Amino acid sequence: MSADIILIKDTEQLQIAAGCRALQYGDGVFTTIAIKQGQPQLWPLHLARLQLSVTRLAMPAIDWSGLTQAVLTEAAKQNSNGVIKLLISRGIGGRGYAPSPHSSALVYLYHAPMPDYQRWREQGIRVGVAQLRLAIQPALAGLKHTNRLEQVLLKQELAKTDFDDLLVADQQQQLTEATAANLFYQLKGHWYTPPLHLAGVAGVMRQHILNEQAQFQERCLSLAELDQVEAMFICNALLGVAPVRQLSGRALPLEPVQQLQQEMLC
Repeated sequence: MSADIILIKDTEQLQIAAGCRALQYGDGVFTTIAIKQGQPQLWPLHLARLQLSVTRLAMPAIDWSGLTQAVLTEAAKQNSNGVIKLLISRGIGGRGYAPSPHSSALVYLYHAPMPDYQRWREQGIRVGVAQLRLAIQPALAGLKHTNRLEQVLLKQELAKTDFDDLLVADQQQQLTEATAANLFYQLKGHWYTPPLHLAGVAGVMRQHILNEQAQFQERCLSLAELDQVEAMFICNALLGVAPVRQLSGRALPLEPVQQLQQEMLC
């Protein structure tokens, strides 16, 4: 059974059935797509992550061709830069946590304005380190599922600081990501990004950079090594690449990241 696609025109009037499992249990996945001149950016990577997520969570079948056409159609309607959020719920029903074997997935598509990240991309950001530690759960690591309570708590923690963002470590004191972006860092002249096999979200911009730039490798980064980092940036599908100009009060150079921005056009 293929999924029903629900186009949401006004999020202020959004009504979701009480039995929707994404609402009840966070039983769903989502992705946030940048739209430029009517074209969804990095859509093949968004699609690949959604397909992987649906497979790993054993969710109902999706008509991926139909979903792609719906995304392309909705993107083409935007006259200026914007955002499409795409959320897949396992659907309705099931007793308690156990899903119904006969449920049909629900797909929600709605528009949002593009945030203005120009200052961050050009001038860099100031980051600190979050006190909250991410839970380690390999079965969910990398997936952008709809249970994001850790990120809600992290944003509340961030709001109490003067930083632009916070770096987040897992229970083993290994840096994983920022509050809503992936992390790249330079150490001894080489560029790395933390692996995401234990926690974190495998962002599409992160994957795009790894695909296009052979010099980037995965490497763990412990909290104890932060004072050795030579340069750093964060990235996601909407932000692109933003240099870190200050790490826990320590100045970092912008030039290495700015050079990469020119090469990657991010």
